[in-house]
Amino acid sequence: MKSELAILKTQKAEAPKTVATTVTTPTAPTLDTRTPTYSSAPLAAAAPAAQPVAAPAEPRTTVFGYGEVNYNRPFRDQSATQMDVRRAIIGITHQASDKTRIVGEFEFEHAIASASDSGEAAVEQLYVEHRLNDNMGLKGGLFLIPLGYMNLSHEPRAYYGVERNFVETAIIPTTWRETGVSAFGVSDAGLRWDVGLTSGFDLTKWDATTTEGKESPLGAIHQEGSQAKGKDLSVYGALSWRGTPGLDVGIGAFTGKAAHKTAGFAAPDTRVTLWDAHARWTPGKWDLTALYARGNITNTDLLNVSFAGQTLVPKSFYGWYTQAAYALWQNSEYALNPFVRYEVYNTAAAYASMPAGLETDAQRDEKVTTVGANLKVGENVVLKADVQRFQLDRSRDRLNLGLGYQF
Repeated sequence: MKSELAILKTQKAEAPKTVATTVTTPTAPTLDTRTPTYSSAPLAAAAPAAQPVAAPAEPRTTVFGYGEVNYNRPFRDQSATQMDVRRAIIGITHQASDKTRIVGEFEFEHAIASASDSGEAAVEQLYVEHRLNDNMGLKGGLFLIPLGYMNLSHEPRAYYGVERNFVETAIIPTTWRETGVSAFGVSDAGLRWDVGLTSGFDLTKWDATTTEGKESPLGAIHQEGSQAKGKDLSVYGALSWRGTPGLDVGIGAFTGKAAHKTAGFAAPDTRVTLWDAHARWTPGKWDLTALYARGNITNTDLLNVSFAGQTLVPKSFYGWYTQAAYALWQNSEYALNPFVRYEVYNTAAAYASMPAGLETDAQRDEKVTTVGANLKVGENVVLKADVQRFQLDRSRDRLNLGLGYQF
């Protein structure tokens, strides 16, 4: 027995030593530009099992982007037919640590931005996000306000139709971002919440000599993080529930004063408030959506007296739409989704009281029907086509074609 034990000890000493190398690679949370406020996925994946060879580390800095090229042909005035590089976006996200990431998103509109062109170059988002745990986080910088669907999900593949819908551009001024801080989170029951303290609108920017305010009241006075006045801050809150598969319902509100103590301004106590309620249901092959949004600007009577005969500041504005899409055909490469959308919106539903002789009638509701289809090509490209009919301004009836991508 002593002899056999000696032989075993000798064999063990001569055997090659194998050391397993275990590499723990923190996995950055995937940036979802459609819902930049929060993802319920855990921050880091579990460490991989021991491997004889070390796995390469995942990149901590990633690039994403999207873009659109559109064609619009009016039926009544075909000389106004237009082709446009509507927008091109490049974004960067850097995982600074296991719990902190930095996000920057940069947008170019209409191909050329210069003093003599109508194009625009802008910082769409620029913020730092820190997760306190898997269910709660904080964010600071320039970020999107979580009202409606499109303001957070505005990539070409995320919505139906060539052009973004009117309710979420004329009433909710997509793409709408503010500078500030926020806290956000999600519960195990699927309830998502987001609250924040941010910059707000600046009513002193209202230009009564143009029609910009009629196209989008809030779009005419948002500050976009560019030397934004901050004397009057705004607050917002949003809730959504996704506890049932295929169902997403939510509400949100944003409010704040908009005069910023500007000396001599005729509406020193004016306040801007916007709220919305929305629901989306995707039973089987159907995709059904409804949304209502309403805004108010208070204490504008004296200001509008000075604007008499020009574009007045509305007291209230609103819009709503319903939309139905259907997954008609799909294979490994393509997916065809026809849709129909009906929307009603009014950018000047009421005005503050004016002296006799200076009254202005409220605008009538514009009603738009859009019928078309999205053809998705793989995971990154979409082709779009639709026809739009307007009830009031028939000169805007048109055919739209579009090409979009995202990565």
